[in-house]
Amino acid sequence: MPRKVRQLIADLEKAGFVNRGGKGSHRNYIHPTGARVTISGQPGYDAQPYQERQVRRQIEESQK
Repeated sequence: MPRKVRQLIADLEKAGFVNRGGKGSHRNYIHPTGARVTISGQPGYDAQPYQERQVRRQIEESQK
């Protein structure tokens, strides 16, 4: 079962990313190291596989 968009957002915030706002259902997150990721979709929607990969990669990059 796919994860929800709200779970991806929680993972990003736990890793130190900050929501910089967005337009519509898009949210732009930035980490103090400069890593950026955009999440689209309402919090209750199922996350797409590419979104899960993108979040995982950006969290790993920000921890290096």
